[in-house]
Amino acid sequence: MTTPESASESRLPTGGLVPVLVAVWANIGVLVWMLIRDADDVRWGYVGGPFALAAATYAGHRVVRVAELPRPVRVFWRRMEIAAAALTITAIITLARANNNTGMSPWVAVPMLVGVGWLMTAFLGLPGPRRTALHWLRGILDTLTIAIASGLIFWYVVLDLAPAGTSLANKVVAAVVGVGGVLLLVVVGKAAAAPETVVHPAALRVLTTGPITCVAGTILLIAGGELSRLALSVLALPLTGAAICIGAYLQCRALNQPSQLSFPARSVFNMLPFVAVVATAGLVITVSAQDMTARQRVVIIGALLITGCVVARQLLSLRENTMALRGIRRQQDELERLALSDNLTGLPNRTRFLVAIGERLEAEMPVTAVLIDVDDFKMINDTIGPAAGDQLLFQVSQRLRDRCTAGEMPARLGGDEFAVLLPDGDPVAAEAAVNRLLLALADPFRVGEQQLLLHASAGIAIADTGEGADEVLRNADIAMYAAKESGKASFVRFEPRMRDEMMNHATLAGELRNGIARGELRLLYQPVFDLVTGRLHGCEALVRWQHPVRGFVSPGEFIPVAERSGLIVPLGAWVLREACEQMAQWRSQFGDGAVEAVNVNVAVRQLRSASFVDEVAAVLSDTGLTSRDVILEVTESSVVDGWQVQETLQGLHDMGVRLALDDFGTGQSSLSLLRAFPVDVLKLDKSFVDGIADGADRGRLAVAAAVAQLAEYLQLKAVAEGIENQEQLDRLRDMGYRYGQGFHMAKPLPAADCGALMAADPVNAA
Repeated sequence: MTTPESASESRLPTGGLVPVLVAVWANIGVLVWMLIRDADDVRWGYVGGPFALAAATYAGHRVVRVAELPRPVRVFWRRMEIAAAALTITAIITLARANNNTGMSPWVAVPMLVGVGWLMTAFLGLPGPRRTALHWLRGILDTLTIAIASGLIFWYVVLDLAPAGTSLANKVVAAVVGVGGVLLLVVVGKAAAAPETVVHPAALRVLTTGPITCVAGTILLIAGGELSRLALSVLALPLTGAAICIGAYLQCRALNQPSQLSFPARSVFNMLPFVAVVATAGLVITVSAQDMTARQRVVIIGALLITGCVVARQLLSLRENTMALRGIRRQQDELERLALSDNLTGLPNRTRFLVAIGERLEAEMPVTAVLIDVDDFKMINDTIGPAAGDQLLFQVSQRLRDRCTAGEMPARLGGDEFAVLLPDGDPVAAEAAVNRLLLALADPFRVGEQQLLLHASAGIAIADTGEGADEVLRNADIAMYAAKESGKASFVRFEPRMRDEMMNHATLAGELRNGIARGELRLLYQPVFDLVTGRLHGCEALVRWQHPVRGFVSPGEFIPVAERSGLIVPLGAWVLREACEQMAQWRSQFGDGAVEAVNVNVAVRQLRSASFVDEVAAVLSDTGLTSRDVILEVTESSVVDGWQVQETLQGLHDMGVRLALDDFGTGQSSLSLLRAFPVDVLKLDKSFVDGIADGADRGRLAVAAAVAQLAEYLQLKAVAEGIENQEQLDRLRDMGYRYGQGFHMAKPLPAADCGALMAADPVNAA
């Protein structure tokens, strides 16, 4: 079975350590050469550069090839690959010109500047917090400050120490490369200090080795001693190659880790503008001491002292601001923790879960949302009480937390709804992960002295291109409801057709609401006959909908829509009142010849209402009927819904209204229901009547016979549903069934046709 971990690892290319090993050995080779070097032939010292940077180029290309790589990361490492390739050319040219001691030549500088430019482009292109015009202006000013200061220092200090005879071109090239290295160091440092970037922070920090060696190498190449110049000359490019290889390796290892919300750390690189001002001030003092009069020097020194005081004052303000910012961040962290976590379980809440999905979608990373809902939790909570219910939810959260693997994030969305974010877009791996989580909830829970067995339903939604976080979670919710409708204790993966079905249901629900108001619905009546005498004994009210545009809409289509949307309550109220008014008319028209009672189906949502008993009493009073004139039919799933339903049923029974258990025999707890449920009528489900005539299915025969005997023993009325031929009728009557309904005797009829049966002679039941 495929797991999320194995699926993630399978996406990483093989050979991840090979470039790192090549680059490391290249640097070791250079160090060994330094110990045994030949002063007349330095070419061997530069051999490590091409190898290390070629390995870096391959390492960058390897990261780009990773499947499902987020676009910003792909662009960053593509640029790093190009930069490494340009520096590889630099290393090859340096190797070819190693014995020509001509300093920093344009042949070396041009590809080096190209590489530095691509490195800077890679880091500047990283996505980060939204930058305002003020941020851009501040960044430009910082850059100009650092560039001017480092340029002056290179020109007046570093290049002053250059060996005699160094050409102006070499000096200019060295200054440009050195200043570019300083600016690159600032850019890389700021990026490495911002952990909200999509590129792994550890990889970014390793990459600061490149610009540091670039700056140091340029300085020592011009102004250093012979040994230091040689060491940095031969080690600068190999060290840069090793840094890129290690950074690429760290990035590959971190690709499947979900992003985390965090605040950028205060970077030491933010101090560089102040360092640049101080260094420039020192340079001005030094230069002015050589060329100016005493009076001019005093003015210059005074101005510089004022500048120093301003800089010191700014540094103190910066420190105060930093301390204040730390306090604000601590408060923000606490507020964020409270705003983004669930108080009961400590898990991330709905807001945090949506933020995490949004972050991965924005970074174009794969993401799968799993919505988990505890089945029948309302009934459990009503039974054990809210406090014990909270304990149970906490234990559920702990199970999910414990069974989630690295990169998976569990959350509680509210009530008994939980969710898990999977950092994967593979359907097989997602289904394996959901199986693992549902199995974790299948073991018994202990709450106080009670041991409870739970099961849950789950919906899986794999994010598609262009979808938002809300849409992904909504898709998971749709799939979860599909799992519940398919029988609970299972999971369903979202498919686009489910959304279309949901939209159709929503549209149909709106039309149904209008249809109830406009009187588009009508009742038909399914006759219930006495199988012995053949007389009409009762009838069951069945609702039908004649849509003005759609035409006839099947109850199997609009009843589930009514139940899901809550319209079943007003619809059920209309059916009850309409059926009772019709029963009153039959009583007035036929007297004792009318049916004994009218059967009305009642939904579980109606039974959950504390006012339903009063509603039935009001309808009976308004229509002049007694409680014996109506039979309310309920299903087994309705009866076990919770204590509110049980109280409603008991209230109806105490009022004298007879109750029928519909579709009897199909549930899992039918016999136990008869002990707790005040039932008057058992209706044998049609599935046990089908095929009963030929006797081939002995199981159906046994169940049908047992229900008849059970009803007789408990002094209940037994009614067989779905009788479609005379053979079925004869067999059921022989078993002891007194009453039955089905197409063999009569289809659902309009009220007038049903009334005609009341006035007619008995149907021949022989």
